[in-house]
Amino acid sequence: MCTVVIRVPASADEPTRLLAVRDEDPARPWNPLGRWWPEPHDGVVGVRDVRAGGAWLAADPEAHRLAVLLNRADVSTRPESELVSRGGIVLDSVDGRSPAAEPRTHGFNLVEIDRGAARVLMWDGATLRAEDLAPGTHMIAHDDVDDPGTPRISRWIDEFRDASLPSSGRWWGPWVDVLERSTELESTDDRAIIRDNRPYGYPTLSLLACVASVSRDGVEVSYGELREPGHWGGLDL
Repeated sequence: MCTVVIRVPASADEPTRLLAVRDEDPARPWNPLGRWWPEPHDGVVGVRDVRAGGAWLAADPEAHRLAVLLNRADVSTRPESELVSRGGIVLDSVDGRSPAAEPRTHGFNLVEIDRGAARVLMWDGATLRAEDLAPGTHMIAHDDVDDPGTPRISRWIDEFRDASLPSSGRWWGPWVDVLERSTELESTDDRAIIRDNRPYGYPTLSLLACVASVSRDGVEVSYGELREPGHWGGLDL
């Protein structure tokens, strides 16, 4: 039940900005932002899932591509033995190969940025849909883009939209301020962004965040972990 905020510029001369918060089982090991795939994906940086070897978020700075994956409920009846990890989709995406037809995975929302153009691919186990993102600020979680039925989106999207981001330096500061304000809610609140999903039957808590800027100059990504899963103690990006 991760959360992504993305601001798509009106002009190709301006960067696309992204904030991604990762929710995962703390017992599932990961590698922080780095170059973990030197042979098949030379130059790609990302956050690696140790168990399956794929990525939650990855970027190819030379290709000006970035992708990040959010889990989504699905209606698939395929047995687990026929399914593969979703993490490979992220690496394929930054290599220029987006998912097509019927992916052999559980449901997902895949945010793709390619040289400033941004879209979300949505797979529910039956239908794969794509939505190009218009200029402006959008939020994605476990359902559709800017979904008003997702409490954290309906509560916080206007604050992210109203935040004025600097053109340089630590541009993400105003968004992190919104993220901090959101932690006045309990992490089990449906409107919370920094989350503890265990009461809802999922072993996942918010663990880390990345911010990224995709421009004509390439891709810049910064990474930070929460000091305690599911709780705010600052975020050093």
